[in-house]
Formats: sequence, C-alpha cells, structure tokens
Amino acid sequence: MSSTSPQRARSTEAKQQREQTILAAARSLGAQHSVREVTLTDIATAVGMHKSAMLRYFETREQIFLMLTAEGWREWVQALRIRLSALTDVEPETIAGALAQSLTARPLFCDLLAQAPMNLERNVSLEAAYAFKMAVLAEVDTLNTALRQQIRITESAAVDVISTATGMAGALWQMAAPGTGLRTLYESHPELAHAVVDVEPRLTRILTALLTGMAPT
Repeated sequence: MSSTSPQRARSTEAKQQREQTILAAARSLGAQHSVREVTLTDIATAVGMHKSAMLRYFETREQIFLMLTAEGWREWVQALRIRLSALTDVEPETIAGALAQSLTARPLFCDLLAQAPMNLERNVSLEAAYAFKMAVLAEVDTLNTALRQQIRITESAAVDVISTATGMAGALWQMAAPGTGLRTLYESHPELAHAVVDVEPRLTRILTALLTGMAPT
C-alpha cells in the first residue's frame, strides 16, 4: 500500500471521521449529478479508497444516500420550523409558499425524496431501513407540531400536508429534470413547453389548494 493510500480507520473516532468523509463525498457528487447516476465506485474514487474498502463503513451505496436523506430531513425541518414560527400571515398560500420554497431551495434533498422509496430503502438491510424510517418519523412529528401551532388543522391533516409536500417535491423535481439533456430538449422545442416544470410555483399551487380545503369552516 502506498503512503498516500488512506489507512483503515481502527478507532471509533477515526471510523466516524471516515464515515463523514464518505458522506461528504456522496453529498457533493449527488449535488453535481443525479443521485441515481452516482456509483459506489464514484464515491470511493472521490475519497481515495477502493470500492471494497467502502463496505467496512456502509453496507451499500444506497445506505450512504439513505443516511443523507435522513440528514436532509433533519436540516429541512429545523430550518422550516424557524421560518414558520416567524410568520405573521398564516393564510394557506403563505404556508404553502414557505413549504415549497424551503424544499426547492434544497435540490439534493428533493432528488433524494424521490429516490428513497423507489430505490434506496429497497437496497439496504431491514435494520438500516428501520433506522431511517424512525429518523424520518421523528422529524415528521416535530414538523407536525410546528404546523399545527400555526394553522388549525388536525394531526392527521398535518401529516397529509407533510407527505404531499415532500412526495410532490420529489416527483416534480424528477419531472423538471434540471441540469439534464431532457431539460435542454424541453426548453429548446416549443411543442414540449408543457414538459417544462417550474417546481416551486406548481408545488405552491398544489399545497395552497390542499391547505385551503383543510381550513376550518
């Protein structure tokens, strides 16, 4: 082994540091490309490791991105709670706009929101899937409380709002295909103008309609 090759992390602290380095590399690559295009080899190359050595720290490529999805939930919910608490206007369109803008400001998170149920959760151990689900449920509970402090809706209605916001953000982001050849194709052909998805305003309209329908009479 050359002197420049990374040594195996032996202490708990060193192992955690190596895991964070791997996550940071995956985060950077995922932000530059579509998550589905980033391979385990790409991540290994970015951190200067052999692909097989990566398996000492994460069971699969999907586990790496699933952990980044959980991280994205924590960061998004924390930021959104602060934003919601500062609102003086709690009309449906205002709440919807806050939700939509906070999601579209996080492109990697939107990508991960679509990839998690379709791919990531299906290619990890049941233990890893359970840990991820519990982490997300904790964030949903936290945001549920924050939403109900601002608007008069039931607990189940708040869950519906969160599920719709995150589910539609992931789906619309895939449809929008930002930074891809498909997006260029859509924008360069007027007959395909209907395929050009502007995620934030469309998501705002959907959530406004949902919240308006939930408003107490």
